[in-house]
Amino acid sequence: MNPSGPFIQRPVATSLLMAAILLVGVVAYTQLPVSALPQVDYPTIQVLTFYPGASPDVMATTVTAPLDASSANCRG
Repeated sequence: MNPSGPFIQRPVATSLLMAAILLVGVVAYTQLPVSALPQVDYPTIQVLTFYPGASPDVMATTVTAPLDASSANCRG
């Protein structure tokens, strides 16, 4: 006997089974918690650096770039 045999021989039972599965799915879907703005905690790192007398270009190349490269390896 093939797996679809009982479903072909009993079409009313098959229809009722499908209606029950559909009803359970609709009820489960309506019970799902959905939030328009979920609370998400993003990992952040804040680093303050001071280099008195340095220009923005010097800060970007000598301080910010190495800090950015080293903080990229941190797990969050």
